[in-house]
Amino acid sequence: MSTQDIANRLNQTVSKLSTQESLNGLFHQHRDGDPLPSGEKLKDIIDLARSILFPGYFGRSSFTRQTLEFHIGVRTERLHKMLAEQILAGLCYNNPCDEGEEDFNEWDCARRKAEETSLLVIEKFPEIRRILATDITAAYNGDPAAKSKAEIVSCYPVIRALSSYRIAHELYKLGVPLIPRLITETAHSETGIDIHPGAQIGEYFTIDHGTGVVIGATCIIGTNVKLYQGVTLGAKSFPLDSKGNPIKGIPRHPIIGSNVVIYSNATILGRITIGEGCVVGANVWVTRDMKPNTRKYKQERIDKLDIEFNNGTGI
Repeated sequence: MSTQDIANRLNQTVSKLSTQESLNGLFHQHRDGDPLPSGEKLKDIIDLARSILFPGYFGRSSFTRQTLEFHIGVRTERLHKMLAEQILAGLCYNNPCDEGEEDFNEWDCARRKAEETSLLVIEKFPEIRRILATDITAAYNGDPAAKSKAEIVSCYPVIRALSSYRIAHELYKLGVPLIPRLITETAHSETGIDIHPGAQIGEYFTIDHGTGVVIGATCIIGTNVKLYQGVTLGAKSFPLDSKGNPIKGIPRHPIIGSNVVIYSNATILGRITIGEGCVVGANVWVTRDMKPNTRKYKQERIDKLDIEFNNGTGI
């Protein structure tokens, strides 16, 4: 094959990839000057945030009691700048920002909003740390193999997943587009634990082992809940609009009461309630409410016959 033949075939492929029909819904028009969301920068942001939340466990510097406040201060200032930049990138990605003279006020407003939002999230760090401390306690108390809380912080994927989730959740509540999801998806890649930033999760929460856990966007989880690997808290079905498109934003995931244990590979689907004190056994499929303090260890035939999936599932 000649060089010209290769060039012609490549040019034909490029032309097909550049047509409007091929790009429908798959092309983002980026404006020069707009910051771009960056997975690598967000990873650096989470690493920096963890070094502030867990000084001495994450990050490169050695902390002492005498230098602790200094190091946290330096890192917090750096975090504010880095996070504000990515929040602005999310705002511009969702609604392109233009630094041209006509739209300068709009761009400047987005920049100031990003700086304020970054500050609001960082101001939540003392409370985030307090809640994460309860999660660490739950993981330590729930695992006889753990020798210390230091081992939990250093080794257990659930703490990495929850530190990312709890920061992303604050961004999500403040209406920041795209960035919260990028943060939790990065944690998903890192830990195998998939928690949507919109989920509401109480204190003393833990996931043993963690791999394969899925927690959907509208899931609500109470206090002192423990999940094992492979658990899915997902959607069963959702209604469609008049054009056949899924209606977004409606509650479609389970509500899990306090003091609940859900064992490995259990699947709980739909907007149902698992009452306080319930135990769901391994490999069980649940699509109906469970009364408080009840247990389900085996799959009943009626459950299999009762399940209806309308227009697919989703998390």
